[in-house]
Amino acid sequence: MSDTEPPESTAASLRTPIVAVLGHVDHGKTSLLDKVRGSAVIEGEAGAITQHIGATAVPLDVISQIAGGLVDPDDFDLPGLLFIDTPGHHSFTTLRSRGGALADIAILVVDVNDGFQPQTEEAIEILAQSQTPFIVAANKVDTVPGWNPEENAPIKQSLDRQSDRVRGDVDERLYEIIGQLSDKGFSADMYWRVQDFQNNVGVVPVSAMTGEGVPDLLTVMMGLSQRYMKEEMAIDVAGPGVGTVLEVKEEKGFGTTIDVVLYDGVVREDDTIVVGSSGEPIVTDVRALLKPRPLAEIRTESRFEKVDQLKAASGIKIAAPELDRAMAGAPVRVVRDREIDEVVAEVQDELADIAVDAEEQGLVVKADTLGSLEAMANALGEAEIPIVRAEVGDVAPRDISVAGTAEDPMHEAILAFNVDVLSDARQQAEADDVRIFQSDVIYRLIEEYEEFVEEREQAQQEAVLENITRPSRFQILPDHTFRQNDPAVVGVEILSGTLQNNTNVVAFDGKEPERIGQLKGIQKEGDDVDEARKGDRVSIAIDGPTVGRQIEEGDELWTELHEKHAKILEQELVDDIPPDERDALQMYLDKHRRRDPFWGK
Repeated sequence: MSDTEPPESTAASLRTPIVAVLGHVDHGKTSLLDKVRGSAVIEGEAGAITQHIGATAVPLDVISQIAGGLVDPDDFDLPGLLFIDTPGHHSFTTLRSRGGALADIAILVVDVNDGFQPQTEEAIEILAQSQTPFIVAANKVDTVPGWNPEENAPIKQSLDRQSDRVRGDVDERLYEIIGQLSDKGFSADMYWRVQDFQNNVGVVPVSAMTGEGVPDLLTVMMGLSQRYMKEEMAIDVAGPGVGTVLEVKEEKGFGTTIDVVLYDGVVREDDTIVVGSSGEPIVTDVRALLKPRPLAEIRTESRFEKVDQLKAASGIKIAAPELDRAMAGAPVRVVRDREIDEVVAEVQDELADIAVDAEEQGLVVKADTLGSLEAMANALGEAEIPIVRAEVGDVAPRDISVAGTAEDPMHEAILAFNVDVLSDARQQAEADDVRIFQSDVIYRLIEEYEEFVEEREQAQQEAVLENITRPSRFQILPDHTFRQNDPAVVGVEILSGTLQNNTNVVAFDGKEPERIGQLKGIQKEGDDVDEARKGDRVSIAIDGPTVGRQIEEGDELWTELHEKHAKILEQELVDDIPPDERDALQMYLDKHRRRDPFWGK
């Protein structure tokens, strides 16, 4: 029965498992998908595979042909595999069903030459959080020096025909990946050695270029799905459809449409549907169900053909009024024979499950889908970074307004995951000094923000230091009196700390500090300078004292510190001043605290 034909009964039927492909950029996710699709087209000739919106269905008989002797169709009840076409995080991190992740199973693509990279680790964390079963496709085995390719062959057959040296190189790279999986808490081995796939990750060596290992990959995917997911794949083929929005798009002649992955039941033309949005759920009627035309007809004027209905699992474009507020990652439910209010409540409950808890103060977060928003919130929570507002969609002026009015300067920022910034929002951000961080990698957004915070804190501390008198201890050198008074000009050596111009000078006579005068100039090697550091020998002009009366050659003098400045230096900036300056500060505090133990506290 084709997926557009009416169901024969209301009995349960097994749907196609939904497969997501994840991995680091350039590790071969798209190439691997293309190879599977290409092999399916070649093996099954025209029309063997069904192109869906955002997905490709590869039926069991075609998988059997690609896999050769590895897959016997008689051993399987499942109809095949549905590959989500948008590879990487967009197909997975971002999409969910009411049970968690939208995908039933995942392929993690890892380049055998590069091993784990940042996006690989991010994908692993998401797979672990969502408890999605996965296998590792160790890609690019054909790039190992000396590899002799055997087009589309099972991988063990190819490996057995390689030289001992090549096999050794491949094994070394594969076991490095297995070790990296172990570091992340996953027990893994070559797929042919794995007995229990529920507790162990199978690693399948493949080449997306030569097709080697692709038969094994499809075999393992089918085997895992059949053995562990058969019960979950049982759906009511005539029941009201349930799905997730993949993307919201404008289509010529149809207005705003939604690309939906349907994972349960059936959707029909003229069905009333409820779609999750940024506000109240949208209740609307399906005007058209669209699917891509077959490859042979792709050059016709219309890229889509209308169908009367579609059953799970499949990808479908739905045209309906009032879809402008629909959100990627949001639930879609067909009403059919139920009360609209009941279905609206179900959608609201599902949205509430993935709502991000906002705090009174924090960052503004924008993401492309609800699922990625959730992934962002989890990552920010682990990094102990608060969120004041989290929404799906491009960065708009209202987001800048929220960030710009943050009480904490560190929160004057927006993290934008996989979304654009509207031009008027960017202009406003520049005017309001709001920083926007954009990336399609979650960890990178957080890293960049943390660097921004560090830079801002450093700048703030430097600004505070600029306005605070710094501690210094210095000594008048013997035979270095150049002028006795008005002002007194003497040569000094800085013993510790930083001597700054225009500061007051004190001497400690017993317990009480006595102000001697004010520094009116510093000269180093004949040049006027604003400050002198430990070890410098400079001449200084002090307005107030007379050499031989208030001060003498050999006297130890200090920069006078205001009590408030001393407190800030000790409690907030002690790590930002040099060690010798800390010594000068401590000695200065000790002298004061002999008189008053609580001075500067």
